[in-house]
Amino acid sequence: MSDTAAQGDIAAEPPPGVDELPVLSGAALWGTGVLLALANFVSVLDLTITNVSVPTISGSMGASIGQGTWVITSYAVAEAVTVPLTGWLAGRFGSSRVLVAALLAFAVASFLCALSPTIGVLVGFRVLQGMTGGPLMPLSQTLLLRLFPKHLQPAAMGLWSVTTLVAPITGPILGGALCESFGWPVIFLINVPVAIGAGLLAWRVVVRGRYRPIKAPFDTVGLMLLIAWVGLLQIMLDLGKDADWFASPLIVAMGCGSAVSFVAFLIWELTSDHPIVNLRVFRHRGFWAAMVIFACALGAFFATNVLTPLWLQTNMGYTATQAGIATGATGILAVAAAPIAAMLVARIDARIVACTGIGWLMITALMRGTANTDMSFWQVWGVLVLVGMAMPTFFMPLTLLAMGSVDTSETAAASGLASFVRTLSGAFATSIVTTRWESSAAAFHADLAGRSPRLGEPIRLLTSQGIAPERALAVVNDIVDRQAVLLATNHLFWEIAMVFGFGTLLVWLLPRPVREVDISGTH
Repeated sequence: MSDTAAQGDIAAEPPPGVDELPVLSGAALWGTGVLLALANFVSVLDLTITNVSVPTISGSMGASIGQGTWVITSYAVAEAVTVPLTGWLAGRFGSSRVLVAALLAFAVASFLCALSPTIGVLVGFRVLQGMTGGPLMPLSQTLLLRLFPKHLQPAAMGLWSVTTLVAPITGPILGGALCESFGWPVIFLINVPVAIGAGLLAWRVVVRGRYRPIKAPFDTVGLMLLIAWVGLLQIMLDLGKDADWFASPLIVAMGCGSAVSFVAFLIWELTSDHPIVNLRVFRHRGFWAAMVIFACALGAFFATNVLTPLWLQTNMGYTATQAGIATGATGILAVAAAPIAAMLVARIDARIVACTGIGWLMITALMRGTANTDMSFWQVWGVLVLVGMAMPTFFMPLTLLAMGSVDTSETAAASGLASFVRTLSGAFATSIVTTRWESSAAAFHADLAGRSPRLGEPIRLLTSQGIAPERALAVVNDIVDRQAVLLATNHLFWEIAMVFGFGTLLVWLLPRPVREVDISGTH
């Protein structure tokens, strides 16, 4: 009898690399679905929750706006680098166990971010937060697909997709309100109870005793080369504007180091038996073309999301809360447009839908490039509402075209690479746009001052009214500075519109997908 039981246990034992998950139904199943969607939500939320808080964080720590954006880019880069590790970690320790560990570690990292005394320490803890947040998105999706029966998977992925879409929209609104009302540390402290609660509940619900690990060798060299080229490139982009770019030996060394590391990374990953990143999927034209378009379109879109709250707060006098509400307006039509985009993709050529979405982003960027300092809140808000219509319209068909161009066995690797490219393009775009913004504003300020010989007249008028000459000069300089920032912002939006326009042309490099793909199953 005991032999029979033992044989039953052996037969019931899950295969290597597959967690033993509970069989759930009804309220327990959907409660677990909400829990996993919440894990995804906190990870995506922290990509944007600091966007409107950069001026406040920079001011409180005596840092420049450029240094403050490191708080955004450090998280994004760390998260992007960690995504390729998720598959190996899940195979070695189990998806559910890694998810729980990542949630608890995310809570600790968030708490440390809130206690940071300097910008350097905060950036360091944001790196830790990004590393722990990276696995949450793919693992929450994987577990949802395994827990829900086939007929309920579309609904489960709908729940997951809503959090992916709503979180980056909620981030600026929540970040602005919390930062203004309670101070910037609260935007990190709010993660702590959520992540701890979700982690402990996940431990009780989805973690089971038995697990047979996959003992595949870890690609340590590939990871080190990945960190080297991505890290050096990001640091170069962040520090370049303050170090006079390639006039600085340090920037030159970082650029050369990143280039050498990148070439070594390509050679190693393409020849390794167990690469940390399967670069061979780039042999498919549909995939590499989609990644180039994602890098352009999502990078440009992320740049506008960073630039807008900076401009509203530094040039238009908006509070962090007002800037967050304005920026969050993109979500109004984004949620409504998602099912429309899915319907269009099912009925017409996905390339037409993607081209239309990116083209719409180009038009809205051109509209934003005509801003002036007399614009009302509702004028700003109205344009940002229109932006939301394009988000699912380009994201969904591009995902379909990318995943549909690779072999079925390569879907997981391609999906991870797509997440890596999307996250990294946002980090790079943040550094580039803030650098261009600051340098352009300084150039326009010098140009306006040099071309305005009559600036002495308003200064004399102010001094005749009893205002001290130094104060009068400061008032006039502030007016010139505001106009310079406005001109720099408008020109940047025009440049961003050109990037979107380039993306609409690149769409037609994409072939039709060679197979049907359930895009809800990609991350």
